[in-house]
Amino acid sequence: MTGTDWKVDWGGEVLSVQPRIRLTRSFDQRSHSYLGYALRVRGTLAGEAKEFVAAIGKAAQAKHQFRAGDRVAGKGEHILDTRTEAADLYKVSGLKALGRGGEAVASPPPFLDVPPALEVYRERGHRRLAAKTYATKCSTCIWGCEMAVEMIVDQWKPSVRRYRRETFCYGPKSCPLYAAGPTRKVPGRKGMSWEEEDWVDEDATAHRGPDD
Repeated sequence: MTGTDWKVDWGGEVLSVQPRIRLTRSFDQRSHSYLGYALRVRGTLAGEAKEFVAAIGKAAQAKHQFRAGDRVAGKGEHILDTRTEAADLYKVSGLKALGRGGEAVASPPPFLDVPPALEVYRERGHRRLAAKTYATKCSTCIWGCEMAVEMIVDQWKPSVRRYRRETFCYGPKSCPLYAAGPTRKVPGRKGMSWEEEDWVDEDATAHRGPDD
């Protein structure tokens, strides 16, 4: 079976374009992998009508400048290990921009413009975002992000890992929709845990003003 035999057709209307970032945690340490962008699409996937997320690369987004409301189509592979990905499809090829959406008529938030370069997200830093707030208010915003999180529970046994999803906000600190939600705990060896308190977010975004 060739690589193309694994691919399925997909297409539809873009609901959001957000950064695709993977978070690795090891107790009180964390690191980010900036992988590209996640297109949330309402349309058809392998002939089935549904809403899904397709992962695209940095270069593809730079070329097409996708934003909410656009129409798009392509081919892609189903992600087999969903623990390490927040998307449904990756290895996208044959990407086509079929139509441009109209200018957003509602005032932000949520912010529905073309998202910035990944380097901008890295520089801005993020705050934790309540999962319910993300799902109901921020899933279309360019500043929202759902990350697949891989946790190294014991640094002496790196094969022992746990997985989950976490949601974050890279947007203005004054956004009226924002809600932090409860602090997050990271499991460690021998039953220990570390709590990521508010000061972590405050430190990560201290260089930004309230409306930046």
